[in-house]
Amino acid sequence: MGGGGFSMEPDNPALDLYVLAQTRKRRPSVCFLATATGDADGYIERFYTAFKAHRCRPSHVPLFRRTPDLKQALLTKDVIYVGGGNTKSMLAVWRDWDVPRLLRRAWKNGTVLAGISAGAICWFRMGVTDSWGKGLTGMPCLGFLPGTCCPHFDGEPERRPALHRLVTSRAVPSALALDDGAAAHFVERRLLRVVASRPDARAYTVRRRGSSAVETALSVTPLRPNGQQAAASTFR
Repeated sequence: MGGGGFSMEPDNPALDLYVLAQTRKRRPSVCFLATATGDADGYIERFYTAFKAHRCRPSHVPLFRRTPDLKQALLTKDVIYVGGGNTKSMLAVWRDWDVPRLLRRAWKNGTVLAGISAGAICWFRMGVTDSWGKGLTGMPCLGFLPGTCCPHFDGEPERRPALHRLVTSRAVPSALALDDGAAAHFVERRLLRVVASRPDARAYTVRRRGSSAVETALSVTPLRPNGQQAAASTFR
């Protein structure tokens, strides 16, 4: 998710319900990783408030307090949902705990992996982040998915020019740019569709052509508030 879900759209659960629906289970288990905010209490509380209203079994895994058996905590879940925050710090902590290996194993076993912002870019080869310094830069991520991901494409004015600069300078490979409210649904490493919780949310591929960055709009399927796809309608 480029932006949205319970933390940005508390009154619009469409994206979160779409994620839960991909499990095809009546009451899926969903585990929240709030590592990118240092397991902020308020963030975790908002997760439980939101997901207890849905037909699911919510839990979370702390890495800054007493940490449970991670193999048991992660590999038994139907959904692993990663929150936003500082991507660089999150990945550093994950690597020390060997979380990437467990996430890859969960993914291969059919667990739905999802997230917003840091929790979106972390799955790609590269992500566009503001984790340090004053600007936006590219950083290596987990590499489960190819290319680069840039969230908040319409929500933060510096995102579009920064991504164009990074792509044209070859600092990052070709990118998937997601507006707030847009989510890219991958099956294995293939983009199946882009869905949106907002009528104006868009998604783009951004590639280098000569000395310029060229955006190509992707088809986007709007979601109903219950997370179901609207009848066949798409927009670009």
